[in-house]
Amino acid sequence: MQDTLKQLTGRLLASYARAGGINHLDGKNLPSKHAITLITLDLLRLLFPGFFSDRVLHSSEVAVETGALMTSIAARLEDEVYKSLEYAPPEGVAKNEARSLAREVTLDLLGGLPDIRDLLQTDVEAAFNGDPAALSPDEVIVAYPCIEAITVQRLAHRLYRRNVALIPRIMTEWAHARTGMDLHPGARIGAWFFIDHGTGTVIGETSILGDRVKMYQGVGLVARSLSAGQALRGQKRHPTLEDGVTVYAGATIMGGDTVVGQGSTIGANVFLTHSVPADSLVVNEDAKVRIMDKRRGAAPVDFQI
Repeated sequence: MQDTLKQLTGRLLASYARAGGINHLDGKNLPSKHAITLITLDLLRLLFPGFFSDRVLHSSEVAVETGALMTSIAARLEDEVYKSLEYAPPEGVAKNEARSLAREVTLDLLGGLPDIRDLLQTDVEAAFNGDPAALSPDEVIVAYPCIEAITVQRLAHRLYRRNVALIPRIMTEWAHARTGMDLHPGARIGAWFFIDHGTGTVIGETSILGDRVKMYQGVGLVARSLSAGQALRGQKRHPTLEDGVTVYAGATIMGGDTVVGQGSTIGANVFLTHSVPADSLVVNEDAKVRIMDKRRGAAPVDFQI
């Protein structure tokens, strides 16, 4: 048994030498996915006091609990941001400035929590007002995956704007795994945003969404082509949805120069690759539903929809 394990270990070590592109040895200390997950959960507790805790939070305890949690998050997040800045320092930042910049970025995120809460208030309102199945705003916060997904995206977006590597994507991919919604931290998303059902929704890095945008499950805001690979980095690759746009289930909107005008509605399963003016209704034409009698083998009847 011992010889077998030694042989297996040797084969694995040989793969480290052979496929070295997926090793991270002798390099900078990377941010910890586990630590960032715990920090993100604690940020959810700060943003929605009483909703993400295992016990009742009384108003008499809020000041003390919030202060303790802020202190804890600040220390842990600064350490993770410092690792990120050491791994990929922003242009013009000297090595000896990484720690002070990590503290500045951390305080910027924590200082932005009231503004993020103002946005999240609109998102909760949009979900409750836009879904007749919602029983209360409390249900929306604790049960609707879109609220968790957009909360994490709004947090990660603030770090993304400060050129913090790795951490924003770790945060949104954690939310992606939990909710089925892939909202890139680079996307710019306005107020009163709601994704109903949500599973399979993809919003690419350079997407821009105005206020009061509503989506359904399986919507993709994607690039027209990624064949050029890294040469496309930094370019506008994903569409823009102006204020008041609604996109129904399964629709795909492609391209960085595609703009969906204000107040437009994109129907289910539409594949859109060019801009449409304000107040447009975009639907598939000549779709047919075929109904046949399974028992009698009767001739099909086509219904145009």
